[in-house]
Amino acid sequence: MAFNMSKWDRLVWTWRPASEREAGDSVVRNLLLHWFPAKVTKASLSIRYSIWLGTISALLFGILTVTGAILMFLYVPSVERAYASVKDLEFAVSFGWFIRAVHRISAHLMVAVVFLHMLRVFWTGAYKNGTAVNQNRPFNWLLGIGLLLVTFLLSFTGYLLPWDQLAYWAITVGTNIASAAPLVGEKIRFLFLGGNEIGQNTLLRFYVLHCFFLPLAVLFLFSWHMWRVRKDGGLACVDRLALEEKNAQAAPVASKTYSLLGIAKGRTVHVETSLVDHDRHTVPSSPNLTRRLLAVTLITLAVVAALAVFVGAPLEEAANPRVTPNPAKAPWYFLWLQELVTDTTIKIGGFTVNGALVGGILLPGVLVLLLGAWPYLDKSSVASVGVWFAKERRKQDMIFLAIVIFILVFTVIGTFLRGPYWKFYWPWQGWPEVPGRF
Repeated sequence: MAFNMSKWDRLVWTWRPASEREAGDSVVRNLLLHWFPAKVTKASLSIRYSIWLGTISALLFGILTVTGAILMFLYVPSVERAYASVKDLEFAVSFGWFIRAVHRISAHLMVAVVFLHMLRVFWTGAYKNGTAVNQNRPFNWLLGIGLLLVTFLLSFTGYLLPWDQLAYWAITVGTNIASAAPLVGEKIRFLFLGGNEIGQNTLLRFYVLHCFFLPLAVLFLFSWHMWRVRKDGGLACVDRLALEEKNAQAAPVASKTYSLLGIAKGRTVHVETSLVDHDRHTVPSSPNLTRRLLAVTLITLAVVAALAVFVGAPLEEAANPRVTPNPAKAPWYFLWLQELVTDTTIKIGGFTVNGALVGGILLPGVLVLLLGAWPYLDKSSVASVGVWFAKERRKQDMIFLAIVIFILVFTVIGTFLRGPYWKFYWPWQGWPEVPGRF
């Protein structure tokens, strides 16, 4: 029995170190823990700062990878058999409905959580460089924007795979908006569809993009993103803490030597640490970070499982190109674009403003470019880095909030208030009976 306990301890000691020395060794000797620094600041562990949204995004991607791998054994990427294979998952395969629901809900949640993570980074000023040298947080912000766009594409390509009416016409709306891009729009649509209409080539291309190229892109960008977080000195709240320490003119720690061999007196900028009292503000990553990570993982799994059981994944009739749903809607995360296309389609006499070009391409393009340039245009001081809604950033925070509200309002309108022929209906108004268009 003692031998078994010793063997067990040898396996798990890195996750529950008995001393600070073991805590440091555990990060070096454990492949999974090697991802983390030996010590982490208490501020970084606080849910009030980061809400752990980045971690939740990574966990959702992990869930998508595992469930997606299982679904690949059961799904047939063929227009003749795709719908039937999904229907078998729902009604014939043991717990197939649950695996599919977990996969779909995780995909939707990942879109939402990555978006919320971007909002958190902006409103805490975490895209700005702080007090440490060789930081490049604006570039990491660009990597985050790339991750958001790839996440949209990952969910969008998966939307078609059930090959039901909801999927078919949502992709039709989305690709029609993309075709409005000047010069290259039709070529992009042709490239995505593998032809001039949605068919076998489209399904196969979306399947390969969804299962291989886009997950690979997410993994690459995520790894680069996390590497840059480490190179930039951790979360931006650490810079705020370092700035507060320096402003406080903290006394030197008696147990530390600040000069060569302790011969010279005082401290210089070359030997002074960024956090004067480092031990007071940091704790070992194992077990402090790992325990919180386990808790966030269990909560995320519980939420996804509960939504899978009580909400599930929809499956409408098999895709039929001859029957158009009225209204035909894009995926929910693109509904604000569809609404914007409608509102920017304006007739002036005999001239019509192309809403798909203005609202579907130009305005979103300007928005993405503005997001990318924002860190380089922001001239606020380092005192605002790592601070929720810093006073000196109030104006730009309000502008950004207005943009977010605009997107959310248009999403709600497109989701709940648009009926047949894309007319506006209040929730208490009934929709007229309109047959599908042949």
